[in-house]
Amino acid sequence: MSLAIARTFGSRGHVALISRNRAKLDDLVGTLTAEGVTAAAFPADVLDRDALTQALKDAAMRFGGIDVLEYSPVGTFGITPLTAPAGTEPSHVEYEMNFQLYGAIAATQAVLPAMREAGSGTLLYTTGAGSIWPDPRVANVNAAAAALRNWAMNLHKELAEAGTGIQAAHVGIDASIGVSVIPGVEAAKPERISPLYWELHTTRRDQAELVFKL
Repeated sequence: MSLAIARTFGSRGHVALISRNRAKLDDLVGTLTAEGVTAAAFPADVLDRDALTQALKDAAMRFGGIDVLEYSPVGTFGITPLTAPAGTEPSHVEYEMNFQLYGAIAATQAVLPAMREAGSGTLLYTTGAGSIWPDPRVANVNAAAAALRNWAMNLHKELAEAGTGIQAAHVGIDASIGVSVIPGVEAAKPERISPLYWELHTTRRDQAELVFKL
């Protein structure tokens, strides 16, 4: 999914990629560069908020600012145990809150002041559709995703009402991406989803949310 979004935006300018996996980043940058996209890698773990903030500052320095932040960390499945609602302990949600909500807040705080000063910018946040329509098989993941969705849509309202010129929106994906992860949930090609992000950045700046469904 990250490559499809990078292609969508990078083909119209440049793109900075952030991930904890340096080898993955280098591969993505190599692919994009070969396609004529100007791209650069900035390794950081979203759980390390200081490192994430520094990576975004470095990206802004490299490209003369950040016009669009797209936050969609992956890697949850296999790292945190998936729990049903009645079996969910606080510890089952803690990692997810750090990974999804707190990382998004830290990333936003790193780029929002410059966007306010410029009077423009776009902030996009991705979750699975469980943030909207909960799935009891992944209750702990859904809880954190719902928190991120709520915060992102509140941010949209605040920024719009203040006339900042900044768009904030949530993208809910009601599908597995590439390959099916959850039984019964169909998979979609990333190239079918990435145009939603461009629409929120350009023609649908008044919308707080778009949902992709197969």
